[in-house]
Amino acid sequence: MQQSALRPVTAITLGDPAGIGPEIVLQTVQSPMIYEACRPFVIGSRQHLERAAAIQGTTLRIHEISAPEEAAYEYGTVDLLDTHAVPDATIEYGVVQADAARQAYSYLEKSIELGLAGRLDAVSTAPINKAALKAAHIPFIGHTEIFNELTHSPYALTMFNVHKLRVFFLTRHVSVRQACDLITRERTLTYLKDIDRELRALGFEDPSIAVAALNPHGGEGGMFGTEEVEHLIPAVEDAKKLGINARGPLPGDSVFAFGLDGHHDCILSLYHDQGHIACKTLDFEKAVTVTLGLPFMRSSVDHGTAFDIAGKGVANGGSMIESTRVAAEYAGRLLSHREALAVS
Repeated sequence: MQQSALRPVTAITLGDPAGIGPEIVLQTVQSPMIYEACRPFVIGSRQHLERAAAIQGTTLRIHEISAPEEAAYEYGTVDLLDTHAVPDATIEYGVVQADAARQAYSYLEKSIELGLAGRLDAVSTAPINKAALKAAHIPFIGHTEIFNELTHSPYALTMFNVHKLRVFFLTRHVSVRQACDLITRERTLTYLKDIDRELRALGFEDPSIAVAALNPHGGEGGMFGTEEVEHLIPAVEDAKKLGINARGPLPGDSVFAFGLDGHHDCILSLYHDQGHIACKTLDFEKAVTVTLGLPFMRSSVDHGTAFDIAGKGVANGGSMIESTRVAAEYAGRLLSHREALAVS
């Protein structure tokens, strides 16, 4: 968008309406801090927002819009872009329903349409349900795949952000056995190049990227495993020759502590739980997912639809608030860097 980096325009999608999405989105737009960080509007359904407000016993003033440009962005009023998808559906809390997935998917499609048109700067997404997506025959398993495919981006990099920790993943939703097979010199170098590119786009001048080791003590020269010697060390050396500030591999039991202390700008973890355990142990509520490589910024909570508590008025919106704040922060960095390049 051609605008100041201050208060990026940020869409908040409602998520699967059978889950806690409407409740935590409502709490997010009731946070004054969010209006200081960005210009938020909700993509979802009036019906689901009003039902969440009734559950929480709160009053709600909705301003329906058909485009972000019509939003007031004033605290106390919820700007809502209603997709009117499957309008006759009756959605029950806590149950996998194809119609709920179709509605959730429509919110994501609208956000992507607006993002590709340059009419928003960031999207913060409430959780969707993989089983419901399958029931609705929607051919994706999650947000990252949807945004990657529908934005026609060459890749979508997942980064966990929690306090000072930024953690990327060389592999994610595969078995540990498969993850070990995917740790190759070529794959590691590709990720290092992509991470370096994305962090520079956010204004990091010479981003330092620490590569976590796979084996105890970093493999001890091959005594405890050979992945470091055969793949990770050569990949780091390859990256250095390209001018990338790559480091390691560093023992997995300490690299995250040093990352938290500011020794590195980010860490490339090797498999799902290696990075997730570090981040969620540090602060479960503030660990949010950021997707880099898209035409706009995208973030998400790092929890699911929580069907077991949906509609009971006990959902905690802390992670959704943090997701939206982080999306705005990184969108602001991206816009500021682009503006700086434009005037240089």
